[in-house]
Amino acid sequence: MFGRNTILESRLVKVIASSLRKGNVVEKDGKLYVILSAENIHPGKGTPVTQLDMRRISDGVKISERYRTTEQVERAHVEDREHTFLYADGEGFHFMNPESYDQLAVSEDVIGDSAPYLQEGMSVTLSVHDGVGIALELPQRAIYEVVETEPVTKGQTASSSYKPAILSNGVKTGVPPHITVGTRIVVHTADGSYVERAKD
Repeated sequence: MFGRNTILESRLVKVIASSLRKGNVVEKDGKLYVILSAENIHPGKGTPVTQLDMRRISDGVKISERYRTTEQVERAHVEDREHTFLYADGEGFHFMNPESYDQLAVSEDVIGDSAPYLQEGMSVTLSVHDGVGIALELPQRAIYEVVETEPVTKGQTASSSYKPAILSNGVKTGVPPHITVGTRIVVHTADGSYVERAKD
């Protein structure tokens, strides 16, 4: 097998700051950072800027930086590959590449808010740099069971407001009044919001 680093050598490209997105990897002072959030700010007067919240890949230190939106930033090449979530343990969250069967453990701070939505066998997009998982993209929708919610009350119409519910992954959400405990529902993984009743 070739040395991994020769294949996955950091290929840096210069991009303008305003084009950067969450999950991109940039180089600053010889260190690599994964972007946690990117916001373009256009003040009434003055120069538009891009505010980046980033985490240093080597040690997890978080920093915030502001660039002029047109400023050039070094972006590192990252491979986005489909992986299957296997399980989580003390070492982190374990994923498998379905083509090579290589397994990869990803640390909790990379998974972040996505953790409750991971299900065994779920297909996700994992951004990998030099053999290290640095960012995760969930499928947009997933199915969970309602484990706790108020019972349906007579005379309540389907059009009235949502009621609070707790899903099998521990996430709190709002569901229509007709949804009962044990119902499987589809939610948006970005915020846990209700989409529809699962069709299975």
